[in-house]
Order: sequence, then structure tokens, then C-alpha cells
Amino acid sequence: MTSSVTASESALRRFLHGLPGVDQVGAEARAATLASRSVKADAKRQLIDLAISCIDLTTLEGADTPGKVRGLCAKGRRPEPDDSSCPQVAAICIYGDLVPVAVEELRGTGINVAAVATAFPSGRASLAVKLQDTRDAVAAGADEIDMVIDRGAFLSGRYGQVLDEVRQVKAACGPAHLKVILETGELATYDNVRRASWLAMLGGADFIKTSTGKISPAATLPVALVMLEAVRDFRAATGSQVGFKPAGGIRTAKDALKHFVLVHETCGDDWLDPAYYRLGASSLLNDLLLQRQRMATGRYAGRDYVTVD
Repeated sequence: MTSSVTASESALRRFLHGLPGVDQVGAEARAATLASRSVKADAKRQLIDLAISCIDLTTLEGADTPGKVRGLCAKGRRPEPDDSSCPQVAAICIYGDLVPVAVEELRGTGINVAAVATAFPSGRASLAVKLQDTRDAVAAGADEIDMVIDRGAFLSGRYGQVLDEVRQVKAACGPAHLKVILETGELATYDNVRRASWLAMLGGADFIKTSTGKISPAATLPVALVMLEAVRDFRAATGSQVGFKPAGGIRTAKDALKHFVLVHETCGDDWLDPAYYRLGASSLLNDLLLQRQRMATGRYAGRDYVTVD
């Protein structure tokens, strides 16, 4: 390792470890307090529609087929087929090899195609493989790339390696936006979550994302609070606004509303837009549609009102 690289790594370590520490008790207490806020009926209707418009409708299973992706795209285009006032989702999130299917199904809709890349979900591959994975997805038509950081490198303190990977993947994205997944369930501490958030943003992330959805815990409210504070503070320090995406474990409209209160109170309304806020979800959309129907009619529809994904 050259002296210049050592100096750079040393400076990066000093910066990340110089960030304000997270008060674990305070963060958990504030998240719990905000989660207890009630949302009135009119605001709830608006937030349910906003939640639908912020969803990255996702399938990331080894058994995924082109037919399943086509069905997911159809649901994303018209979540409520009999109600044209229901918004469409923000994106369809899939594995890279199925990107061409989604691109064909979503052409002209304005819904983005998001592809997971960089050896998702483990991130255990060479940089060359990660970069090719990213280029292949973009060449196939992906509008967004969801990459995973190398948690082993991060937890070993090799911050420069993580930063370099994010920067190189960002360059490989070309015109596509980059979401950087921290996999917070493996980072152990809130201080690590804050450091990884800043590292991803310094590397050029357009969004920072909690989780792959494959590890528990995932998008807990205290973790979301720490990451939202990071994007808020990053904009204050640099002038650049980075988006935030909680993913994993958000299954009900009630869960989603708690997250929206957190965004509003921590970052403000500038982030309450699909351009800067996404919800990684598969089953969440069904519950939002059921709640939407209840608020429109005064009664719950049966479970067969929504499709089983």
C-alpha cells in the first residue's frame, strides 16, 4: 500500500469516526415517539396514494420467471384495475437477467426498471464481476441499479475499498441511478449505519437503502431515522440531496405511514416524493390497496380483491 493510499484511508477513517455518535437509547425513543403519531383521515388518504407511488414493487427469488415479471409489471401499471385514480408504482425491482422483460412491459409508462446487481445479496464477488453485472443490467435497459456494499470490507475497516467500489459502480451505471444497499442488519451498530450511509453518499449514491430484504432485522424505524438524519446532514454539508429507501419488513399500510411520519419530521417534505423516497416492497402494495378501498367504501374488501404475488 502506497503512502498516498494510506493517507487517504487514514483521512477517511478520521472523517467517518469523527461523525457524531448515535445515542442508541435516544434514537430508539425518538423513533418510537414518532411512530405513535396519529394520521388523520384526509392525510391518511393522501399518504396511502403517495406510498403506492413510491413503491419499488419487487420480486427477487430464484424461481422468478418472465411470466411472473409480466404479472408484476401489469400490477405496477394498474394497481387497482377498476380505479384509474390509483397511482402507479415508481419502479419494478428484479434480477438483471429479467430486465428485458420488464423494459418491454413498461415501455411508455414512466415506471422505472430497477435491477439488483454487484452479486446481490451477498456482495461476495470480484470487483470486475460486480462492474460487469452492473453494465449488463444497464445495457439491457435498467433505469436504476441497486448495489450492495461489501459488508466484510466495511466491518474490517477497509473503508477506502468500499468507497472505491461505490464510485466505480456509479461510473458503470452511466445514465442509470444508483441505490446503495447497506444491509443494516449486518452492521451491528447505529454508528456503523451512519458511517456506511456517509460512505455511500461520498461515493456518489443517488439513494441509500437499508436492506436486501434477505436479512433480518431490515428497515427498522431507528435505522431509518439514522439514515434519514444522514441524508439530511449530507445535503446541509454538500448541497446535494440523496434519496432514501427503506426495504424489508414493511408489510402494512400502518408500517408505511410510520415511515412517512419519520421522513416528514426528520427531513421535511422535500423527501416526500418518489424522486427521493422509495419503499422496497412486495406484499405492502396489497395492504395499501385494501386500506384505500376501505377508506373509499367504508368497508374492507375480501382478500381476493388483490392479487397474490
